[in-house]
Amino acid sequence: MPSAVAPNPRRSPARFGRVLTAMATPFDEGGRLDLEGAVTLARHLAAHGSGGHVLSGTTGEASTLDDAERVALWEAVAGSVEVPVLAGSTSNDTRHSVELTGRVAGTGAAGVLAVTPYYSRPSQAGIEAHFRAVAEATDLPVVVYDIPGRTGRRIERETLLRLANEVESIVAVKDATGDPGRTARLLAEAPPGFECYSGDDALTLPLLSVGAVGLISVASHWCGEELDEMIRLYLDGDIEGARLVNAALLDSYLFETGDETPNPLPTKAMLRVLGLPAGQCRLPLGEAPSWLEEAAKRVLADLEARRGEEQGLPARG
Repeated sequence: MPSAVAPNPRRSPARFGRVLTAMATPFDEGGRLDLEGAVTLARHLAAHGSGGHVLSGTTGEASTLDDAERVALWEAVAGSVEVPVLAGSTSNDTRHSVELTGRVAGTGAAGVLAVTPYYSRPSQAGIEAHFRAVAEATDLPVVVYDIPGRTGRRIERETLLRLANEVESIVAVKDATGDPGRTARLLAEAPPGFECYSGDDALTLPLLSVGAVGLISVASHWCGEELDEMIRLYLDGDIEGARLVNAALLDSYLFETGDETPNPLPTKAMLRVLGLPAGQCRLPLGEAPSWLEEAAKRVLADLEARRGEEQGLPARG
């Protein structure tokens, strides 16, 4: 049986790129924001598979950044790369989210990533009102971030569909719900042009099969080219080639986070191994355990060994 199917000519290109990196925020040895390091990292990522960047999200330790740091980060990175930048400008306080989102437009960012209000566990009515208020605060496109494992609340399909149909600037969802079946139904009923980006590296291939256009990734800090190749292969109809690339990345997916080393501790360890700006995490995550960088080296060594060994894997370089 052939492993490839004909590409779908109706598939539109992703608005913000196929692979966006949920970028870690570098800090210096004193825990201060390292803007020069952020620019260096952003440029490196753009040269190695990232078609866009998300700043001050979960991986960017948004909850530890003050507003001035967020704005400075958006300005520095958006002004230094040619790929789109999405600004994580929200919190669990709608009033604060509205004020900060209103400041994104002057930074050069291409859009806003707005996460579900966390901890307070609002009703669907409260969640919907929050996103409407954020969208009204900017003329930029808004990507809604649905990650119930972190926030304690899922955005129900009916809520997302109302937002997608009634709020012109809400153009996409970052889906980290872990439920491809639910996502399939959402995208089947969503208006034309509404996009889904996988918010979980390990579920990108299943989500592509139900209509996702790309992903907002953690592992792209070190394997962005492979992730971009996997998506390209899938969209070109080479399903087996995409599956082989995905198989080579399974250890990277496992490394990204865990109970003892939650994201972004592993990402920053990997960046330090690669000689890229990172620093340690701010509390409450704090410094990484001593063994984490050795684990990162093993992941990289295994990835290097598998590059090019199986049909469909991209060449190194």
